[in-house]
Amino acid sequence: QVQLVESGGGLVQAGGSLRLSCTASGTIFSVGRMGWYRQAPGETRELVADIINYANVNYADSVKGRFTISRDNAKNTVYLQMNSLKPEDTAVYYCHAMIWTNIRSGDYWGQGTQVTVSS
Repeated sequence: QVQLVESGGGLVQAGGSLRLSCTASGTIFSVGRMGWYRQAPGETRELVADIINYANVNYADSVKGRFTISRDNAKNTVYLQMNSLKPEDTAVYYCHAMIWTNIRSGDYWGQGTQVTVSS
């Protein structure tokens, strides 16, 4: 059984930084695209950033220049370094990964981690 476990959320003042981590565990053959989404109260879930490899990275316009996504393939881990945080970045952040196992391939999601930015 595959699990995505996130860590690194919390409360920070505007202008501060946080680093999110997400590790995939289980019987994994391969991990494809990995990314971070977020959902604020009353809003739909939106893509923050995703990465296939260092040449294939996407960012939402709202986070470009402030957030950096990276991954460690040996650890099946994706990171999101968030700098210059703003109150509008407050949301639950979800890790996502496309994973191939011996049974299926498909989308997997983490449980979510709360990020709160105070003004």
